[in-house]
Amino acid sequence: MASIAIVFHSGYGHTAAVAESVRAGAAAVAGASVQFIAVQKDGTVSDAAWAALDAADAIVFGAPTYMGGASGPFKTFIDATSKAWMKQAWKGKFAAGFTNSGSYAGDKQVTLIQFATLAAQQGMLWIPLGMMPGFNSSKGSVADLNRTGHYLGLGTQANVDEGADVTPPASDHETAKAFGRHIAETVVKYKG
Repeated sequence: MASIAIVFHSGYGHTAAVAESVRAGAAAVAGASVQFIAVQKDGTVSDAAWAALDAADAIVFGAPTYMGGASGPFKTFIDATSKAWMKQAWKGKFAAGFTNSGSYAGDKQVTLIQFATLAAQQGMLWIPLGMMPGFNSSKGSVADLNRTGHYLGLGTQANVDEGADVTPPASDHETAKAFGRHIAETVVKYKG
């Protein structure tokens, strides 16, 4: 089995809902197992979570974009990965990332770059979204997959005045599932 760990922080539930969609897509791939690791409000994860991250074949980073970067708790988690870096514990693993913000653009690209840079520092192999952009022509709509047009990773948008049960919209969740499948298929292929 190819093991995939999704480590994420969610401030208001929207990013957790996207993480669940990424998980559902990855778990649908034969030969892949997926586990969640939630970063706490203080930026910590358990010792068992660190062990799971060290043992995983792929790590998917997820956090909301707040004020042009990953949320504070996730940044604290990123800083704590220096222990894995010192041991080169994640070298050669796969990595990917996703983020959500209230604005359509919302500087999500900066957060995805932050995740890709973390992966590069750890010696990991980055898996991009692998999908053409949607909603970029007169025939496009908000129902298109990858409606926010990201390539580096997954970027979703949630209305700030609605809960995670309503937003991000279905198209973002379908994009997240496709991303999860892409990640799992890549890891299973190369592990096999």
